[in-house]
Amino acid sequence: MRKIFLLAAVTGLLITGLLTWLVSWWWGITFSIAVALVIMGIYDMLQTRHSIMRNFPVIGRIRYWMEDIRPKMYQYFIESDIDGRPVNRIDRSTIYQRAKRQMDTMPFGTQLNVYEEGYEWLSHSINARDFNTLNHDPRIWIGNKDCLHPYSSSILNVSAMSFGSLSANAVEALNAGARIGGFAHNTGEGGLSPHHLKHEGDIIWQIGTGYFGCRNEQGNFSPEGFQKNATLPQVKMIELKLSQGAKPGHGGILPAKKNTPEIAAIRHVKPYQTVFSPPYHSAFNSPKGLVLFIQQLRQLSGGKPVGFKLCVGKKSEFAGICKAMLELNTYPDFITVDGGEGGTGAAPQEFSNYVGAPMMDGLAFVKNMLEGFGIKQHIKIFASGKILSGFDILRAIALGADACNSARAMMMALGCIQALLCNTNRCPTGITTQDPQLTVGLVVEDKKHRVANYHEDTVKSFVELMGAAGIDAPEKLTRSHIYRRVFMNEVRTFEDVFPSLKAGCLLNGDIPEKYKQDLAMASADKW
Repeated sequence: MRKIFLLAAVTGLLITGLLTWLVSWWWGITFSIAVALVIMGIYDMLQTRHSIMRNFPVIGRIRYWMEDIRPKMYQYFIESDIDGRPVNRIDRSTIYQRAKRQMDTMPFGTQLNVYEEGYEWLSHSINARDFNTLNHDPRIWIGNKDCLHPYSSSILNVSAMSFGSLSANAVEALNAGARIGGFAHNTGEGGLSPHHLKHEGDIIWQIGTGYFGCRNEQGNFSPEGFQKNATLPQVKMIELKLSQGAKPGHGGILPAKKNTPEIAAIRHVKPYQTVFSPPYHSAFNSPKGLVLFIQQLRQLSGGKPVGFKLCVGKKSEFAGICKAMLELNTYPDFITVDGGEGGTGAAPQEFSNYVGAPMMDGLAFVKNMLEGFGIKQHIKIFASGKILSGFDILRAIALGADACNSARAMMMALGCIQALLCNTNRCPTGITTQDPQLTVGLVVEDKKHRVANYHEDTVKSFVELMGAAGIDAPEKLTRSHIYRRVFMNEVRTFEDVFPSLKAGCLLNGDIPEKYKQDLAMASADKW
């Protein structure tokens, strides 16, 4: 669009200038207007704060004008929930406001229907804590008995998004923002690129079924390739992806248009071909094999924290993993629980809509299993699946998470307008495209601060909410702190909706009825 604008600008100035000179001075008015538009367009292309204006000079201003003049009902409409969760109608505006450091308050109270089924809220305390006395940067230590280099993690980090799905500029802005804010940046399964390392932000290197960045010529896991990257100082943790919420049981997809020679070289695949990650891992084929593979990765990395990510599917399989951990006395340092509502750049609709447990159901189940088997003390839990606001973090931690990851909100902090063109290579903001004519719109030096701003203000919001509940530390949040309206005249706590288990109860025979069949089918030796 920038090239088209320049061509149109030169052509328009020449034509109107000639008409003014040869036909009539009245054409001078048109020439003056053309000059003004050209000056405006050049300014748009040179400024660094607005990606849409950089990529679409002059006409891109229409979006920002509408932002300024739109009434609140218009804002409410265009930001209504694609995902069906009404709270997102206000969360999306909040993300933009926090990233840009605009006013983070709203008039007239809640815009939500508090009597709508599914509405959730925090039970506050009259004895609320003074925010100024609380820790504004709550963190958790990740690393169990086998870990030599524990990592101090923020309670909010950048969730997995690959270079390839995202542009180089987007990756750099996320990593630079993570460096500024002191949080971690997950690479996604697409491999570890120079863009992840350039700004020296903390990295969680994700290994998927394609083993990109650590694969041999046959596409299988390469210990030598893994060790080379895993021992880099920027890599703080390693995450083995078993499944992804947006397409569990399917494997990642990189459209051919986005598979440039640079990306292909990083992934060790052929360029300009659609890359399908296998739906399963070839490095192991049983729960015990998974646990032993995690042990191998930890040793090859020099003792860094290693965990795995999954969207909960067959519950008996996760129970089998827990049994394998106990038998081998080896545990992952963390588990990331993704939800079926999680996002992606490309996925089959049926997989995205109908496969995999939602994040809260999966999170409650994983926490219960770890507690029931008496092994939670070895493992930290990350929640990943539409984490947008301070309340989302608080709710996830109350349900059983120790920390959270966010992808969608971090993209919005970069300037994502949800054009839903991620899989077409035509993202207008330069975030999910490899087209250099569009990626130029995303200026790393500007957007990195927006990512850091969003993180800081959202964590601050979480801490304030925690203080409102009369709590001074995240680990004191429980399922009883969150209420949900299940019917017009019935309200339940999360403890009622997702009953927790006592530590070790599954080992002494005190097994709730709903878990008996899954535990009976669970095996440490086979899926």
